[in-house]
Amino acid sequence: MRWREKYVDTLGKLFEYSTTIFEKNKMSVMLDSDMRYTYGEFRKKCNEVSARLSRYGIGAGDRVAILSQNMPNWTVAMFSLVPFGRIAVPILPDSSSSEVTNILTHSQCKAIFVSQRLLGKISKECLDKLVLVIDIEKMDIIIRDDSAYTCNGRVISPLPDDLAAIIYTSGTTGNAKGVMLSHRNLVTNIKISFHAHKCTEKDKWLSILPMPHTYEMSIGVLYPIYVGACVYYLQKPPTPSVLLSALKVVKPTVMLSVPLIIEKIYKNSVLTTISKSRVLKWMKEKMPSLLYGLIGMKLKAIFGGRIKFFGIGGAKLDSTVEAFLKKAHFPYAIGYGMTECAPLICTANTKQTKVGSTGGAAWGVSVRLNNVNPETGEGEIVVKGDNVMLGYYKDPARTREVFTDDGWFRTNDLAVQDEKGRFYIKGRLNNMIVGPSGENIYPEEIEKVINDMDEVNESIVMERDGHLVALVQFNDNIIDWDQEGEDEFFEKMEARKQAVLNFVNKHVSKSSKVNSVEVMKEPFEKTATHKIRRFKYKKDNSTSAETTIPSEDTSSTDGKKSE
Repeated sequence: MRWREKYVDTLGKLFEYSTTIFEKNKMSVMLDSDMRYTYGEFRKKCNEVSARLSRYGIGAGDRVAILSQNMPNWTVAMFSLVPFGRIAVPILPDSSSSEVTNILTHSQCKAIFVSQRLLGKISKECLDKLVLVIDIEKMDIIIRDDSAYTCNGRVISPLPDDLAAIIYTSGTTGNAKGVMLSHRNLVTNIKISFHAHKCTEKDKWLSILPMPHTYEMSIGVLYPIYVGACVYYLQKPPTPSVLLSALKVVKPTVMLSVPLIIEKIYKNSVLTTISKSRVLKWMKEKMPSLLYGLIGMKLKAIFGGRIKFFGIGGAKLDSTVEAFLKKAHFPYAIGYGMTECAPLICTANTKQTKVGSTGGAAWGVSVRLNNVNPETGEGEIVVKGDNVMLGYYKDPARTREVFTDDGWFRTNDLAVQDEKGRFYIKGRLNNMIVGPSGENIYPEEIEKVINDMDEVNESIVMERDGHLVALVQFNDNIIDWDQEGEDEFFEKMEARKQAVLNFVNKHVSKSSKVNSVEVMKEPFEKTATHKIRRFKYKKDNSTSAETTIPSEDTSSTDGKKSE
């Protein structure tokens, strides 16, 4: 509808349009709970909560935090704020107490919506400074400053370039930044989503990613509202058993995921099933198209049988897994983005995917490569468009650093581009290691080789003292940590490390050969989209094994410090 696209230019207009046009439509449902709304009921509840905030002097321009697990009332909280000129500050539910304190302090929030299970993450010092603390599950006031009851919280109809939300992100490099997203930024992403894959009010979303993350917030919260669709939420974390049960009940047509989820299904289910069956192994060799067709049908059935859009973003999808999805005709779609772009930069819908590519520039977004290496064709992805943030909150110096002189946003991602305009990401600019001969070494490419080993769960590769070191976490059943300290344990550990070294150095170029391996006892610390927080492992980590296996071939770094 062209009229809708032109009319909806703020989240206030989105709220007005959808709650009127789709008034009787089912909007959101919490499975196994009474928490659910039609669009009409949603509008009434948001207006009611907004009025309560106004009575305590919380009006346009004031920051209000949301700290909760996924639920319909998360959206109620957000839309009691942004349509009225207030600024939402969503906080990831797995944030630490210190991170919550830093965000509330830096953003100077006047109120917070919080679930009971996360209330303990708010320090007493922060609680004492808040005007209102609202139980998001019941929308009851837990703590209030009665002296603020002045009934003068002025509300406004926001303009497109007004600030709508501040999203704090530490990404994989630490040092959290408050990304300022305008109404125009977020509405642009709704329209990008619509142009990439046109959904309707008949579609059903199943939400499994954290709502404060811009990927889920833009495409899993705001986009369904734009088309009048319904979103279903889980009461428990999406473990395999919980997810399988929900898929049978909801039978979703749309889901958003990070690569880790589908990669685990492929590694732990698909590959295992094939390896255990002589018939399937024979089919893989003699009749691969039939095998992948059968697996694809089974996979669709597992996801409820009606899935038509399975969006994958937040990190790079393993190319082997993507090739499998392609052969199985599974309706996956690829997106690439960053919080600073709210988040979409590139898209490839279910009919446009190409293995290894993040797709072409998203609708209405300009994307180019900067400082292209004439030999490799690699350059930094830079972006310009209505999706690009206003800047970092209270941080003009860092804002200036991420924009080129001609106003393009620098992503810090290195990529190449093909003749059809599709981008292929090589790695992060600040992750790239310059070898002793000046060659570019991408840890992500070495990690893919390591992660292809059946026994490996995940890994990261980094440079230490001029050498490449692989930090590896094995699958749960590979190492018996209860035997730690026994001779047999060390023998097996050393054998595992040597096996990794032998395998990876056989499959990578000379400059990318790994010099030593460390085994991680605990899982790597990750972001909301399951990317490893690399900065945490720059130095030797206390959770790694005490010894390392050095490679016999150390010529790849020649003993020199990389520049």
